[in-house]
Amino acid sequence: MEISQIIPHIEALIFASDKALSSEEINELINNALGFIEDRASVEQIESAIEGIREKYETEFYAFELKQSGGGWQFLTKPAFHKTVALLNGDKFLKRLSSAAMETLAIIAYKQPITKSEIESIRGVNCDYAVQKLLEKDLIIISGRNEEAVGKPLIYATSKSFMDYFGINNASELPKINEVLMEELVKATIMNPAEEDQTGLNEKEEVIMENNENNADSTSTLPEQDFSANESKQEEDV
Repeated sequence: MEISQIIPHIEALIFASDKALSSEEINELINNALGFIEDRASVEQIESAIEGIREKYETEFYAFELKQSGGGWQFLTKPAFHKTVALLNGDKFLKRLSSAAMETLAIIAYKQPITKSEIESIRGVNCDYAVQKLLEKDLIIISGRNEEAVGKPLIYATSKSFMDYFGINNASELPKINEVLMEELVKATIMNPAEEDQTGLNEKEEVIMENNENNADSTSTLPEQDFSANESKQEEDV
């Protein structure tokens, strides 16, 4: 099957879909739609076609691009046009998660699967409201129950919408905790240029003061030596 034949169909599928489509899903849809029997499209052909589409929309002539996000492929507006799109979507586009929801979501993302009591033991506060809001926004899902715990509590995990929301394809793409902490540690040790200049000035002042003290000591001893020499000279004259 020629790749040029399936490219328009791939573009149509990704454009019309309300969720990210994986290469395997696109492959199955195209083969079913076109009814290929002997000459069926392969996943390798689909991926080659997708790469061509991606390169096509990377050019400056298009305001959107083909990105792999949320576990599949989708058309997304380029960052340069985000403010323009925000005017169309209004307040809905600008809504952000609260700090409590973000903390709860971060714990679930890094510790999943996890129960609500485990989340609360880490945060130190009740998280019923935060968990409920995250469920409503489809950022987390109930992935089952902890059969070994008392009462068999529900366990939570991140959803496909979570990956789409943060532009990643799986949880392994999340930044490592030690990397984040190391960045904060490095930032904390960077000295402000103004403070650094002031420190340099203080060091210079200390050196100057020390030199002045040394010079003062040397100056104070010179006359005594001269006087002693003069007295000896006078005694010899006498």
